Amino acid sequence: MKRSEHAALVALLQHRPEGLGWQEITAEVLSSGSALETWRHLVPDTLFDEAGEHEALAAADRQLESWVEAGVNFLSVLDADYPARLRGIHQAPPILFWRGQLLAKDPAVSVVGSRNASERGLGIASEISRALIKEGVTAVAGLAAGIDAAVHRTALEASGRTVAVIGTGINKYYPAANRDLQEEIAQRGLLLSQFWPDAPPQRHNFLMRNATMSGYGLATVVVEAGETSGTRVQARLAVEHGRAVILTDSVVQQNTWAQKLEGRPGVHCVSGLKDVTEIVRKVISERRDVADAMKQLLTTL
Repeated sequence: MKRSEHAALVALLQHRPEGLGWQEITAEVLSSGSALETWRHLVPDTLFDEAGEHEALAAADRQLESWVEAGVNFLSVLDADYPARLRGIHQAPPILFWRGQLLAKDPAVSVVGSRNASERGLGIASEISRALIKEGVTAVAGLAAGIDAAVHRTALEASGRTVAVIGTGINKYYPAANRDLQEEIAQRGLLLSQFWPDAPPQRHNFLMRNATMSGYGLATVVVEAGETSGTRVQARLAVEHGRAVILTDSVVQQNTWAQKLEGRPGVHCVSGLKDVTEIVRKVISERRDVADAMKQLLTTL
């Protein structure tokens, strides 16, 4: 993608013409297929003269240059290597910052749960992460304390791939106790952020992060969660995104939100690791069948 397109997208997100939110800006950009054309449409000459428009875009270009000089990787929702599954959800981040290895095809499953996890919950999370790696599936989590950290560490110990979707800028470490873990993931897996590189942790960031985790993966496994946990948001979003949701029986027993989800299409309640593995295998197989059918259809057109 041309540098001017990236600059236009950054300018749009920084200036928010007509008071549009980032989701609305993303939708406009995807609809037109060009951030630059979207900028010109939303910021007419009557509001910005040529010099003003040029300066806004030039400022955004300087921002891009500072990222390049600092070694910060980024890509926009219009770039070919933007994760395809993620682009398909309503909450697709307009820009992703990343460290590590981006894969064009990344069979991934999110494993989420409480920061204040029980020993049993941590053990279950580790077992699921290890099983995913054995199946050749990427283990995705949010680099938080508790369940997330257990998922990442187990995946790395099993020499598998793990993706951390974080709720801060790519240059930040949160929580501080996971700094070494974050660095190891960046070296051996993938670290993703949808926030400006130096953005601090904020409460609403983590709910946005949950939407991205759901969109990136094929399914979400909920290991342990409370009634007000952010994990419940990801479970609901995963249903909205058409992703499989796998709830442990203890989560269903202890949470009314989980009980309300139970029985909905794509939502599974499991009592053991074998059930999780079988559902993940089925989800991946179904996705492959759809991809093969689409490929065959395209070759006949």
